[in-house]
Amino acid sequence: MSETVLRTLIYGLMTGGLYAVVAMGFSLQYGVARVINIAHGEFIMLGALVTYALYTGFGINPLLSLAISGPLFFLLGFLIHRTLFTSLRTRAASQGAYEGNSLLAAFGLLYVLQNIALLRWGGAIRSYSYLSTRVDIGGVVFLANRMVVLAVALVVCVAFYFFLTRTRLGKAIRAAAQDPTTAELMGININRVLAICFGLGTLMAAVGGILVSMIFTINPSIGMQYTVIAIIVVVLGGMGSILGSLIGGLMLGIISSVVTTYQPALATAVFYGIFLVLLLVRPTGIFGKK
Repeated sequence: MSETVLRTLIYGLMTGGLYAVVAMGFSLQYGVARVINIAHGEFIMLGALVTYALYTGFGINPLLSLAISGPLFFLLGFLIHRTLFTSLRTRAASQGAYEGNSLLAAFGLLYVLQNIALLRWGGAIRSYSYLSTRVDIGGVVFLANRMVVLAVALVVCVAFYFFLTRTRLGKAIRAAAQDPTTAELMGININRVLAICFGLGTLMAAVGGILVSMIFTINPSIGMQYTVIAIIVVVLGGMGSILGSLIGGLMLGIISSVVTTYQPALATAVFYGIFLVLLLVRPTGIFGKK
């Protein structure tokens, strides 16, 4: 295997693992809670900036900072859903009306979060150096932080998948996704489960923000690009499918790496091209139900 192919593959997997983490939270919020959370990328941006502040201000290891930011972001997402989206859901005349209203509310939330970040950190581009040592793999040199991002992303995605498929709460979440009315009749507190789903999606956004801050520059305007990536990955893998988000993220990451290696100017166009083709040919995605 040539150095170029190996480099492209590993960078693709690293980027794809990050995309999978970014998309899993969005998939849970829309696939179960039925909120098209356009502000998802802003939570990722906030997660990245909070990690930056904890590392540069207090010397807290970025990975260990999840112990602080994780519960805070989960609670934030839980409270936002219980106060804002639950109110919209109970007042909506239909499911379609609720999804439309929640989309508009998420747009408002996007600008609120972005302006809070601007007030706190300003618009300057920020970064920090973490695990910048070099690692040789098959004659190709990578920075250690890239490899850590890949490993953490895969561990988080697999753990999250097993949480949803093997735990009692995970089964309740999947029941709410399949048929919320029947799930409520079986004794599941739907409003609480949906709020937990939104909180978990926000928690996954915080994890994505930590990983983003470790390898990329950050500022308050980076959120939208990750929202777009999350939407494309979710459509590719299948709406509401956690396993689809993992595989879809890895696929998109490898495609992105290949295009960036050989024709970087087309990277963004390829993303949107894949999105449009999927909508026309297979809108349910790889693992979505017809």
